Amino acid sequence: MTSPNDRDDDGGVPVPTTPVGASSTAPAEYPPASPAGRGMFGNQGSGDVSGYGGLVRPRRPIGEAARPYGSYFDEVRDALEEAYPQFGDAIEKVVVDRGELTLHVRPERIAEVCQVMRDDLSLRFELCSSVSGVDYLGADGRRLHVVYQLTSMTYRRLVRLEAAVSAEDPHLPSVTAVYPTADWQERETYDMFGIVFDGHPNLTRILMPDDWEGHPQRKDYPLGGVPVEYKGAEIPPPDRRRSYQ
Repeated sequence: MTSPNDRDDDGGVPVPTTPVGASSTAPAEYPPASPAGRGMFGNQGSGDVSGYGGLVRPRRPIGEAARPYGSYFDEVRDALEEAYPQFGDAIEKVVVDRGELTLHVRPERIAEVCQVMRDDLSLRFELCSSVSGVDYLGADGRRLHVVYQLTSMTYRRLVRLEAAVSAEDPHLPSVTAVYPTADWQERETYDMFGIVFDGHPNLTRILMPDDWEGHPQRKDYPLGGVPVEYKGAEIPPPDRRRSYQ
């Protein structure tokens, strides 16, 4: 529009003008040179966000890290090896990826390793901030992994512990006696993945109803979910819906 100072014979009333770059009657239309974005994460399908759109992300293999690891990672490994005589039997491999240290621990040793990580004066990982599950269906014979995020508030350090179990024998010791914060986190991991934490004080479902069958975040769990009826119309599970238009 013209400036109020641009007065003409109309008595100083601003006169509307066509915005630069607009076409016909659509001032907000993108110029022809701007292509419209379609899909997300490289998806060129229907736009279905339920997981049935066929999104594929290639998995990059991550092997054991070679020393020196860098940062404080060598100090953590050396301190644990010195404080824990069973280090060689308990630690399966050490991985450094994306600036993070992960110690892969034999499942039967996880509570022992956590105890040392918390109590040793050179380590002092006082807080377990997260216990979560991962299902590597088709990529690992021990497909169910439990991931522990530990924090040293004394030394301002982070480390991840990871233990793998099979779907046929998904048992490992609970760490609630070492880290009480793991109580409800282990319950959630049990509920969603069916991983059993032996020695947990009350290992019951926490998200799903007590009589629910199966564990919803396992990758072989049916993705369809439960149909929902609303005002006489039934909304089918995602695997039975038409493609989004």
